Amino acid sequence: MALVLNEDQQLLKDSAKNFCQQNSPLSVLRRLRDSKDEAGFDSAIWQQMLELGWAGMAIPEAYGGFDFGYGGLGIVLEESGRTLTSSPLISTVLLGATAINEIGSDSQKQQLLPKIVAGELLVSLALDEDISHGPNRIKTTAVKNGDLFTIDGAKTFVLDGHVADKFIVVTRTSGESSDAHGISLFLVDANTAGITVTRTLMVDNRNSAKVEFSNVSVPASALLGEEDNGFSALDFVLDIARIGLAAEMLGSIQEVFDRIIEYLKQREQFGVLIGSFQGLQHRAANMYSEIELCKSVVRAALGALDNKEAERKEIAELASIAKAKLSEVFFLVSNEGVQMHGGIGMTDEFDIGFFIKRARVAQQYLGDAAFHRDRYASLKNF
Repeated sequence: MALVLNEDQQLLKDSAKNFCQQNSPLSVLRRLRDSKDEAGFDSAIWQQMLELGWAGMAIPEAYGGFDFGYGGLGIVLEESGRTLTSSPLISTVLLGATAINEIGSDSQKQQLLPKIVAGELLVSLALDEDISHGPNRIKTTAVKNGDLFTIDGAKTFVLDGHVADKFIVVTRTSGESSDAHGISLFLVDANTAGITVTRTLMVDNRNSAKVEFSNVSVPASALLGEEDNGFSALDFVLDIARIGLAAEMLGSIQEVFDRIIEYLKQREQFGVLIGSFQGLQHRAANMYSEIELCKSVVRAALGALDNKEAERKEIAELASIAKAKLSEVFFLVSNEGVQMHGGIGMTDEFDIGFFIKRARVAQQYLGDAAFHRDRYASLKNF
C-alpha cells in the first residue's frame, strides 16, 4: 500500500491548498464567529467548492460524481483542516453522501446523490444521543404502523443540523437500547411535522444542533438499508467518516506545527532565538516524529478505502488506529502551539487558539482515543 501521493493526488493537494489559503483563511472563520452567521459557513465559498467538484469527489460517476476516491476527498479535507474551513464537507459529503452511497437503494442514490454534488441538498447524520459516542446506544424509536413509521427521540451534536434539508436518523426498531441488532436508518425531511431543531454553538465554531423527534411520521420508503439490520452498514460508514475526519485533523496538526517552527525561528529571548533552546528543540522533534506517524496512518487508511480487495475488518482497524492516534497528537500539538507561543498564544487576537478549540471537539466526535483503543482491542479479540 503506497503511503505517498501519486501525481494526480499531488496536483489536487496543491490546488486545494491554494484555494483554502486564498479563499478561506482563518479570518473567514473569525468573521463567521464574530457575526454569529446564521448558516455558520460562507455560501459563496461553498459554491466555489462545489464548482471545483469537491462534493462529488468520492461519489460514483453513475450518480453525478467524479469517482476520484476517498484518497482524493481525504486530501481536500486535509487542506481544509489547515485553515479550519467551515463548510458542509463533513456533514453532507463525508457522512451524508457516504451513507446514501453505501446503504441506499439505487433509486435513493439516483434521486439524492446528484443533488448533493450540485449543492442542492444538505444532509446531516442524526446519530449520537449521549455526551459520548456510542453508535449502538440508540433509544430513539421507530414504530411501524402499516406503511408508516413513527419516530420519537432526540439526537445531539448533529453537524449542520440547523441548515440540513434532510436527516439520516438512526433509530431503534427492535431490541434493547445498546443492542447492535434492531437498528434502522431513515431519510427524513427536515421540515417534517414534529421535528424541532435547536442550534448548538460549539466552542470551535463548528456547526451543530440538537434535533428532537416527536411523533414524526415517515413512509416505509424512507428506510435506508434493511430494517433492524442497519448497524453493520452504519458502522462501515462511520469508519469512512472517522478516516476522513482524521485527514482533516492531520491538516490542522501540520498547520499548528508549521506555525510553531516559524515562531521558534523568529522569537528572541535573552538576546537569542528561542529555537536555539535545546528543550524546545526536543519538544519540536517529538512533535515532528508523531506527525510523520500520523501521515502514514492516514495515508494507509485512505488507501484501504480505495482498495477493492481490502476487508471491512482491516478498514475498521485502520479507522480506529487513525482516529485514536490523530486525537492524541492533535491534543499534544495544539497544547504545544499555545504553550510555545507564550502569553500571546492565550489571546483571542492570535489565531493559534482556534486550533486548540477545534482539537477538543474533533477529539470527541465519532469516538475519542479511549473509545477507539477499546474498539481496536475488541476487533483484535484482545
